[in-house]
Amino acid sequence: MSEPVEKEAGPTSNPEQATPQVEEKKKREYKEFGHDEQQATHANVDMSQIELKAEDLYDKEKVDLETIVIDDVFKLLQCTDQGLDTEEATRRLELFGPNKLESEEQNPFLQFLSFMWNPLSWVMEAAALVAIALSNGEHRPPDWQDFVGIVLLLFINSAIGFYEERNAGNAVKALMDSLAPKAKVRRNGTWSEIDSAELVPGDMIAFKIGDVVPADCRLTEAINVSIDQAALTGESLPVSKKEADQCFSGSTCKQGEAEGIVISTGANTFFGRAATLVGQDDDTTGHLQKILAQIGSFCLVAIGIFVIAEILVLYAGFRYSYRRGLDNILVLLIGGIPIAMPTVLSVTLAVGAQQLAKHKAIVTRITAIEELAGVTILCSDKTGTLTTNKLTIDKNLVKTYGPFSSDDVILLSAYASRTENQDAIDSCVVGSLADPSKARAGIKLLDFKPFNPVDKRTEITYREESTGKLKRVTKGMTGAIMELVSRNKSEDQEDRLSADVEEFATRGLRSLAVAYEEVDGDDHEAEGNGFELIGLLAIFDPPREDTKQTIDDAILLGVKVKMVTGDQLAIAKETGRRLGLGDHMYPAQVLKDGPPPGGKFRTLDEMIMDADGFAGVYPEHKYEIVKRLQALGHLCAMTGDGANDAPALSRANVGIAVEGATDAARGAADIVLTEPGLSTIVHAIRGSRVIFQRMRNYSIYACAVTIRIVVCFAILAFAYKFDFPPFMVLIIALLNDGTIMTLSVDRVLPSMTPDSWDLAEIFAYAVAYGIYLTASTVALISIIIETDFFNKAFGVTISGAKSITRAQANDPELHMIIYLQVAIISQALIFVTRSHGFFFMERPSTALLGAFVIAQVISSIIAAYANWGFTAIHGISGGWIGIVWVWNIIWFLPLDLVKFAMKATVIKALRERQQRKAAEELKRAAHAQDEGTPLSRTQSRAASIHESLYSNRVGFIRRAARRVGFGGGKVVKMSNTELQRFGSIQAHQVGQTLARSASRTAGPVAV
Repeated sequence: MSEPVEKEAGPTSNPEQATPQVEEKKKREYKEFGHDEQQATHANVDMSQIELKAEDLYDKEKVDLETIVIDDVFKLLQCTDQGLDTEEATRRLELFGPNKLESEEQNPFLQFLSFMWNPLSWVMEAAALVAIALSNGEHRPPDWQDFVGIVLLLFINSAIGFYEERNAGNAVKALMDSLAPKAKVRRNGTWSEIDSAELVPGDMIAFKIGDVVPADCRLTEAINVSIDQAALTGESLPVSKKEADQCFSGSTCKQGEAEGIVISTGANTFFGRAATLVGQDDDTTGHLQKILAQIGSFCLVAIGIFVIAEILVLYAGFRYSYRRGLDNILVLLIGGIPIAMPTVLSVTLAVGAQQLAKHKAIVTRITAIEELAGVTILCSDKTGTLTTNKLTIDKNLVKTYGPFSSDDVILLSAYASRTENQDAIDSCVVGSLADPSKARAGIKLLDFKPFNPVDKRTEITYREESTGKLKRVTKGMTGAIMELVSRNKSEDQEDRLSADVEEFATRGLRSLAVAYEEVDGDDHEAEGNGFELIGLLAIFDPPREDTKQTIDDAILLGVKVKMVTGDQLAIAKETGRRLGLGDHMYPAQVLKDGPPPGGKFRTLDEMIMDADGFAGVYPEHKYEIVKRLQALGHLCAMTGDGANDAPALSRANVGIAVEGATDAARGAADIVLTEPGLSTIVHAIRGSRVIFQRMRNYSIYACAVTIRIVVCFAILAFAYKFDFPPFMVLIIALLNDGTIMTLSVDRVLPSMTPDSWDLAEIFAYAVAYGIYLTASTVALISIIIETDFFNKAFGVTISGAKSITRAQANDPELHMIIYLQVAIISQALIFVTRSHGFFFMERPSTALLGAFVIAQVISSIIAAYANWGFTAIHGISGGWIGIVWVWNIIWFLPLDLVKFAMKATVIKALRERQQRKAAEELKRAAHAQDEGTPLSRTQSRAASIHESLYSNRVGFIRRAARRVGFGGGKVVKMSNTELQRFGSIQAHQVGQTLARSASRTAGPVAV
């Protein structure tokens, strides 16, 4: 039996020509796609003086622990390859802190109180205060009935908000749980296993296949190491690591074993910076909360105007007693504010979330549904989101160089692949076969050499069962394969191969060369007749099947899609072309350097708006992109699946974690998809716009009822000294809001453009409807008091009298008539606000119609039988109930005409003004760009005031809590400037430690 030999190129027919061919092969370089080599640097400081200032280590121009030569790392961190001793490790642990992420535990009591701190709640609380504290006097007890009703509604609203927020995912906790719990470390010259939380910079650690890297480190030894860091950086394939390379905390070792020196721990790691971005305290508030603040302020202004008017007229003019005037003011406070508005909107959103769940979209923050309806830009991660995160052979791009067909090349490459314990390449090659079992069908495996980083190829020797011949196939990196090729090799072939490889590389495709030889005789270890190049395969991460259609659908809905990926620029461009996104992709470096001088973009904001995507981005870059788009006035959605996406998911108006996302991404996201691909997002966008229309319809209705109650009862008080019972206003509010909650399942059509809250339109409609309904009530009471029309026409009486005078305006039965009239027509208004045309042209849901009927039956029963002495009302006859119903129907029918008239006049004028304003903004922006001024969008003073009512809503409570020592703990966080200086932050705590307490002394320590 012959001695085993190393598989090299077989002899050619002319041995004399072999030598120059080998020399030529050594000179030939193939420009394959891959990572750019990062050159090692030296620290630009005096290495003899170790006690550096913290400011020095902040400055990457002086030192960067990620790229400096490994010897400088040991010197800067004051350690050796034998590790630290126990005493030094303990000292550093105290100074650096544990290798884990800290999160703030919010006090639940303060969190509950925070939901009572907004304009809507302020008016509710003021009304409750008036009812219980200021209503004493004139030998009458406090208004307990109104107080209990208001407080009950207030607590229900707060409880719902509290429940939602407490159940939200905690992204920081998910990131913490992803850290490796144990680490193998060298202390006192010997290896031991400790909790990863005890690691400190300067420790020597070791890890092997299957281990999670416990801290950011630089490798001192690396044996066939391959690291999967897709969840951190977005790279599709595991990355090969060699000595002096950096490994990220939280990444997984897929192959080999390594030793390294820890350069950063805890919040200073790459992983920790992502967690800090997610967990940082952001005082900005949700979009819906800002809208609620402005609606609340509108109601507050309306109430304030008429409360002041009543104080002046009733007390100064009419000389009302204290308690009588207070009851009238209480009517305005209770009826003027849409008490259950937050609750109604919460129920609408919650029901909408359940409907979205049917489309495999789980909503973790229900207010994100409203923001999704208005999203204008969708920033999508590539790996695992737009693509399958599963390598594939592109069969349309297979290059052949011999007598074999494309299918033959793929089959032979599958022979040269493992069928079990596969790596990513072998898996994709075998998976490209229609039947994976063909990878071993018809052959007998004699010898197999798996891939290793030295040879950079795999090789199989097999016997073909049909012919009995021995054959050998190898596949691997182009340069490695071409060193073996000796048969039918020519300069033209190499030129063609080089061009093909370069073409693949420019498109972001990885090349896999395949060669073949036959072996004479029966010795499978013998040399063959020489390898021949037979083909070149293109490997890529393909788009999901439904992604292109999903993107097209999103564009039709008015949503622009931008790719933001950690993968390289060529890959991003190729993916963009395949998806129809475009190839205006830019490297992440432009986010730091800005647009190139002399280019078509004058500012970075302009470049971001034009870009189809960005490549090579890290967590800080994704976060910055979303932040800048938001500053330009866009509502942004961000999709992703890895821990590297968590900061941007958290910052975005709507964060969407796709199916298979990590716990960190799910925790940071507002919506979690449970079905592969992005098609669910289109359903979610359409569904959110349906929900938005329901909320808009209710908002118009609620504001109109506010105007209707405040203006109506103020006018009645001024004209007739009419004292309507406050408790009956509360009954109206309860019945109305109970019915309106069925809007959450109402039938509405979604818009084909992003929705936005045009509050000017909402308030305009509300004022028009409110004044019209006020007229209906004032007209009714005027006819009753000023004439005896109803007695003559229908024979009805009030308290036995055919007619009443102004002095009898506060008759209990008249109170009941007005209660029924207001209750019926106010609630019927919803059928007008929910429709775009005539109310009868858009059929409401059965639930809404049924709830309306039930509420009106209850109102009619109350009108007929409620003789409640404590609130000055008395039941009325069936005749009066019938009159009120007919009266309301007569006044209800023209409401659609009011709507159409508003559309043709006021609403049209408002929209034209907005268009002119938008055109002026575009002109100003263009002028600013010509002068090199960055694009920006500023808030109006009024808008900033509205936002301030909600921003940091519990700040004053937290300050008070700290003074009395109630709740709260230390929060670990970084400033934005530190977060944006990528890489330098890792040296922060090390620099502080070395400056403050060096392990060896070489002069005074600079602090």
